[in-house]
Amino acid sequence: MNDNNDFFQGFESSSTKTQTKNVSTVVVACIFSIIASVIVCSLFYSFINSKDNDTDISEVATSANQSVSNPNLTQVSLKGYSDTAIYAANKVLPSIVSIYVDYEVNYFGRTQMASGEGSGVIISEDGYILTNNHVISSADSSSYYEVSKANSIKVKLYKDNTEYDAKIIGSDEKTDLAVIKIEKEDLTAAEFGDSSSVQVGEFVLAAGDPYGLEHSVTAGIISALDRHMTVDGVDYTVMQADCAINSGNSGGAFVNSQGQVIGIATLKLSGNGIEGVSFAIPINDTINIYRELIESGKIARPYIGFKGISLDEATAIRNGLTKGIYVDTVLEGSPAEEGGLKAGDVIVEVEGKKVETMDELNEIKNEKNIGDKISLKIYRKTKEMTVTITLGEE
Repeated sequence: MNDNNDFFQGFESSSTKTQTKNVSTVVVACIFSIIASVIVCSLFYSFINSKDNDTDISEVATSANQSVSNPNLTQVSLKGYSDTAIYAANKVLPSIVSIYVDYEVNYFGRTQMASGEGSGVIISEDGYILTNNHVISSADSSSYYEVSKANSIKVKLYKDNTEYDAKIIGSDEKTDLAVIKIEKEDLTAAEFGDSSSVQVGEFVLAAGDPYGLEHSVTAGIISALDRHMTVDGVDYTVMQADCAINSGNSGGAFVNSQGQVIGIATLKLSGNGIEGVSFAIPINDTINIYRELIESGKIARPYIGFKGISLDEATAIRNGLTKGIYVDTVLEGSPAEEGGLKAGDVIVEVEGKKVETMDELNEIKNEKNIGDKISLKIYRKTKEMTVTITLGEE
């Protein structure tokens, strides 16, 4: 019995140990499985994040590569452009003035007062201001009305509501430039740039007084250079820009990125379908003009004294004439009359250069001085002749 009991007990003891051992093994295995699971999950999470990060980096790299390989996709900060415009505006605005003009309109015998406005650029600390002739000289007429010259001119300065009386120092219709002056010292004269160095595509700011909105600025680029325009019989060589200018901007400034004046706003194209086509007289072209206006009050130009018509070949043949400039009228007492030019003559050469238009003749004439002699080769009917004219003052 005892042996059996011992055996049984021995057997039970061995079984119990075996079960205990198995339980321990299971517990250890579970713990190991949990730890392994945690490690695997951690590794998987890290792997997923790593893939996401790799994808982001890859996308950024791809985007960067596209920016480098395709310049059109390169992002450009506008801060520099904005800072440029702010700098230029702050520099030039103290030199820009608003101009207000009163004049009379005679309409069928009834006289009424009218007013206009424009802009100007201060060119000296003691009150000289450059503007357009058409801003301060509104003289005009038609079959229905007549407009007088300015009765009064008032000027307002930047951040100054005082209206200063201005007087006309000189004006010139052919260049559409004028100089006026106010009695005030210590003004901020504009700094001039070199308009001969201006390039197409260059930044430009327009500063002026559109529709009475004093000291406004608009920005754009230079669209073209050396545009030749003829408006109301006045020939202009101007720079073109796409910045907006409106009525009242005339006489204001075109300004470069350095805040320097490079032109005087003068013209714009308007009408259906037209936007952003504005023009300015290059500032280099104004310097000798305004200096002479300040000194003499006018621009003295050489003068011949006749009215001519350009003849093309077809018109000349139809009328039995020679291609050139047909002399329609010789003005009484003019250098042309004194030199022997007659109505009906056809001018074919000036100073040995062939001419076909009045513009070509005037270009040669304007290179001369008052008192110089100029030779014209003409045809009088079928006879070739040369007349010499001493240029007078216009």
